[in-house]
Amino acid sequence: MRKALRWLLALAVLIGALGAGTATAGAATTAPEPDIKERILKIPGMRFVEEKPYPGYRYLVLTYRQPIDHRHPDRGNFEQRFTLLHKSTDRPTVFFTSGYNVSTKPSRSEPTRIIDGNQVSMEYRFFTPSRPQPADWSKLDIWQAANDQHRLFQALKPVYGKNWLATGGSKGGMTATYYRRFFPHDMNGTVAYVAPNDVVTQEGSAYDRFFATVGDAACRKQLNSVQREALVRRKEIVARYSQWARDNGKTFKVVGSADKAYENVVMDLVWSFWQYHLQSDCASVPATKASTDVLYKFIDDISGFDGYTDQGLEQFTPYYYQAGTELGYPHVKYPQLKGVLRYPGINSPRVYVPRDIPMKWHPGEMADVDRWVRQDSERMLFVYGQNDPWGAKPFRLGKGAEARHDYRFFAPGGNHGSNIAQLVADEREKATAEVLRWAGVAPAAVQRDERRAQPLAPYDAKLDKVRVERESTLRP
Repeated sequence: MRKALRWLLALAVLIGALGAGTATAGAATTAPEPDIKERILKIPGMRFVEEKPYPGYRYLVLTYRQPIDHRHPDRGNFEQRFTLLHKSTDRPTVFFTSGYNVSTKPSRSEPTRIIDGNQVSMEYRFFTPSRPQPADWSKLDIWQAANDQHRLFQALKPVYGKNWLATGGSKGGMTATYYRRFFPHDMNGTVAYVAPNDVVTQEGSAYDRFFATVGDAACRKQLNSVQREALVRRKEIVARYSQWARDNGKTFKVVGSADKAYENVVMDLVWSFWQYHLQSDCASVPATKASTDVLYKFIDDISGFDGYTDQGLEQFTPYYYQAGTELGYPHVKYPQLKGVLRYPGINSPRVYVPRDIPMKWHPGEMADVDRWVRQDSERMLFVYGQNDPWGAKPFRLGKGAEARHDYRFFAPGGNHGSNIAQLVADEREKATAEVLRWAGVAPAAVQRDERRAQPLAPYDAKLDKVRVERESTLRP
């Protein structure tokens, strides 16, 4: 009996030892995912800048070494800033571009929330600090910028192997579209918000028709009246404007004078109102006979006196350079300002770029992209606001667009901050379902019935706050 007990005890010890070994082996096979920061920094050309904690994510600010000229990558490099909102390498990834500087505050674009994914946000080349030194401005064009995205995507794809979507708003929506045109197979889908498509830049009748019909007649009439009154009182307001500039260290070397800057500010007034406001805000438009104090404040609130100072323009020199070489720029008639304008043609990109930077117009680039979108694009979604001036010239979809899963929707009464959530129900459900499908994460219920489509991630008041970048000059 004692021998039998000793044998059973030995057997139990042996089984326990084997079990422990098995547990150790199992732990080894389920080791945690390698640190994402370490994985990214093993990619040649990556440099860590900083990390900012955010619940449920890793948020990293980094730079990636890019060729100044992708046609001649041996002729110098620059560091391009980007951010990474990391959730999991098992989730799809959204490639976000603003077309300007990148924000280094954690945020989540609408497609990122819809698919509950990662987000890579890249700064556009030549926006500081992502500017080569010295700056060869001839290397700032949509093809070079698309190659920046392509190269960063190729570097990150081995880490983030699930589906990718491109997105951006305004100039960022334009950027996402141009990227898709030059590299149509990188992304599984593209969501472009409020992206203007100025194919024939000198032809502005679409904008004139827009301003003749936007909102209600009473609001249009009052805005036009106040805009004219602002120039009727030019002498008094420019004197105040000039004093403000002196007090705040602002100068006007690029545009030429405070008077010229003021004319630009006033010409932007009606456009800026509709870009950032709604029909319901028309009650805030002052009476034409309001005091100069009230008028001055309204002009500053809507257009912004800082925009056409040297200091206000400098940050956006890359945009104005591109507007004057490839992208085009709105040409609008101002019949309500007849007789009070002093500088016809002053609202032009060439005026806003320092004269030591050469500019040459390159016709054909926008027509090429426009043709490609109409005839060859696939899995593209364009979202516009009904009352946004930049939507007066939208991207057009050609025959068979829906069969190619191309869509274009307008948010009723929407401005430059319009998004999928603001669409009418049928369009919102269709758009959300397509984004989920493109990302490869559409639930079975959505596959059966698009009416079940909704964002996979819960709303986060900090991450998902709609941030419409207020521009104090006429910029998308």
